[in-house]
Amino acid sequence: MKLARDFSRHVREEGIVREGDGVVVAVSGGLDSVALLHLLRFAPGLPAVRLVAAHFDHAMREGSAADAAWVRGLARAWDVAFRGARADPAPQSEEEARRARYRFLEEVRSGEGARMVATAHQADDQAETVLFRALRGTGPGGLAGIPPWREPGIWRPLLPFSRAELEAYAGAVGLRWRQDPTNADEGFARNVIRRTLLPIAERQVAPGARRALARLARLARADEEAWRAARPVLEGPMDATHHAGAVSFERRALLSLHPALRARLLRSFAHDVGGALDEAGTRAALEFTSSGASGGRVELTGGLVLERSFERCTLRGAAAQPPPERVVEISAPGEGHGEGRAAGRRFSVTWTRASAPPERWIVEIPLREVTFPLRIRGWRPGDRIRLPYGTKALGKLLAEHRIPAPERPERPVAVDADGRVLWVPGIARAVVARGGPDREVLRIGISYADDD
Repeated sequence: MKLARDFSRHVREEGIVREGDGVVVAVSGGLDSVALLHLLRFAPGLPAVRLVAAHFDHAMREGSAADAAWVRGLARAWDVAFRGARADPAPQSEEEARRARYRFLEEVRSGEGARMVATAHQADDQAETVLFRALRGTGPGGLAGIPPWREPGIWRPLLPFSRAELEAYAGAVGLRWRQDPTNADEGFARNVIRRTLLPIAERQVAPGARRALARLARLARADEEAWRAARPVLEGPMDATHHAGAVSFERRALLSLHPALRARLLRSFAHDVGGALDEAGTRAALEFTSSGASGGRVELTGGLVLERSFERCTLRGAAAQPPPERVVEISAPGEGHGEGRAAGRRFSVTWTRASAPPERWIVEIPLREVTFPLRIRGWRPGDRIRLPYGTKALGKLLAEHRIPAPERPERPVAVDADGRVLWVPGIARAVVARGGPDREVLRIGISYADDD
């Protein structure tokens, strides 16, 4: 059979599946999944793999239990291991059913020690997906359609092949399959696209509409791969940093790019922090990065917030909650080491009364003028430090040193047991924290855990 030969060649050229891999095949009992299981089991020239047929009964319609029993019998006849489950309670929507199905498939994959789950999405499914997303106003990324591979191990080896090719193959090798009556229900948008829109397009608009839409997905996916490769190059001059559900970047470097690239980067940053920028949100973000004042902020779609501090901007997600603060305590003079965290950023602390540790920032604390325990924690609004000319709020001091407002909570601060600020690494030492040759000192070094 031509399809069997083409399928084997495609699998070998993909190079995704290897000899000895465990492959869980999602089998609903319909034509596509039955053909996929048959091809993986019997097509010549494929790597020898360990197959497991997995069927999830959504329990959403009468007769679904009979489908599950039929798939179990099919797997037994073809000498393939079978794993099945039934939803309880039944999902209330197609989306809930999809999540439950993929959760089950991942559980089977993990339990069987398999490398991947193979699903039977084929070229017509791809065409339907692209048209559906286009009608809903998707961006370029959405036109890439169904990827042939996605983590944590979903493989779609039938994407290059049409439903007509699978039907011809099934007829040639004598396959039987189950018919899902919900596929005829035009209450589902996909069924309208499959049964009405695409046939009309094929007859009256473009005879090769399905193939053209699948080709559009391939071209869009290639563009997406090119974008992923180019993005680090664009981000480099922007000094983009990702931390605690936020992305910060240099504004001027962003503004040096073409507006279309600026928009694409901002949408990518939004995705990084768990959000999404629609057309209006993208427009507002572009306008703010161009003309928003330092210290200002704008609320965007999906709970995203964009802030500017001097020439640095920060985009925060709606759920950008940093991990809890971790304070490093120095209970007494001596030697030690600790790991702390301020606003999600980790730092390392070393202290000794001997020679100075090789950290990024070092201070000498006079032992007679401070009260133990000392604590290294994050900066907090209201903190003040005593300088030779008087006390100053740390927030103002950090602003004078042009530390962007979103990054100020990340700054570690050394305080003593009385709450006096002794040292802001890289910024200032309090008057009390100035040691001398005739005084005993404790040397403290701090570096960020992600510094090179």
